[in-house]
Amino acid sequence: MDALSDVLKSVRLEGAVYLNAEFTAPWSIRGECNVPGVRAKLADAEHVVFFHFLLEGRCEARLVDGTQVFDVGPGDLILIPQNDNHLLASDIRLAPIPTSPMIAPGTPPDADFIQLRHGGGGEATRFVCGYLAVSRSVCRPLLDALPRMVCIPIGDGPASAMLRELLQVGVRESSELRPGAESMLAKLSEFMFVEALRRYAETLPPQGKGWLAGVRDPQIGKALGLLHGEPARAWTVDELAREVALSRSALAERFAALVGEPPIQYLHRWRLALAAQALRTGREAIVRVAERSGYESEAAFSRAFKREFGSPPAAWRKAGARS
Repeated sequence: MDALSDVLKSVRLEGAVYLNAEFTAPWSIRGECNVPGVRAKLADAEHVVFFHFLLEGRCEARLVDGTQVFDVGPGDLILIPQNDNHLLASDIRLAPIPTSPMIAPGTPPDADFIQLRHGGGGEATRFVCGYLAVSRSVCRPLLDALPRMVCIPIGDGPASAMLRELLQVGVRESSELRPGAESMLAKLSEFMFVEALRRYAETLPPQGKGWLAGVRDPQIGKALGLLHGEPARAWTVDELAREVALSRSALAERFAALVGEPPIQYLHRWRLALAAQALRTGREAIVRVAERSGYESEAAFSRAFKREFGSPPAAWRKAGARS
């Protein structure tokens, strides 16, 4: 399995809130996690990713610091991987207003589905928007490789139609609150998120750098796939170099240039990410998690884990249980 598929396979959305938004020009809103229903539903999320899929009309999108401005049209997906506050507007020069007054009366504070209506009565713009809670520990290589705002042109073809239908199913499931809706929403959201990331990876220039560029490089991508495929194996740079038909020095240099760190350091961080996920979602003893992560003692594992995540394994597990 390639590294991108492996990380995407590990994506487990821990919650999702959908918004069906319709704005009429002139309008300007601030996208943030402070929407009452979102704040209540995803209060304990480790990390939140925003998305906006434009169904009809046009708008401008940018981060609040004025960077990464996009002109967004039908079939475009805006992804906000790092939880940044951002603006959406018919005219980005307009002062944004809070979203709370736009929420339909009677919406429960912990709703999975929120309707927004706002504007001056001009040209209509319609979105399906979402807030997705993800495990940052496992998704960190991917999230860190993405810009703070991504515009993915899905377009008007079959891919756009499929994604549009998935999002509309998500809207229906959110609004009707039928039995099993929460599980259905999680699966739909995972599929949508993965599909968006795959499409973004396909648009990257061949000379780019970062984790996704490493995944796309034939030899470094294979090396990443091997590390992800057998994380418990006692890999050495020499073994890895033989597997991908590069010299030791060439592998080390190219891997660090693309991924940003040496192969074995990357492996250690990936093992710790898997350990963090295991501690949050399972009941396996910490000493067993340490052994599977390649550590000979629980004490050494605890020190490395605390350096990476800021708290020892036991505290990390308790925090996950509370949330």
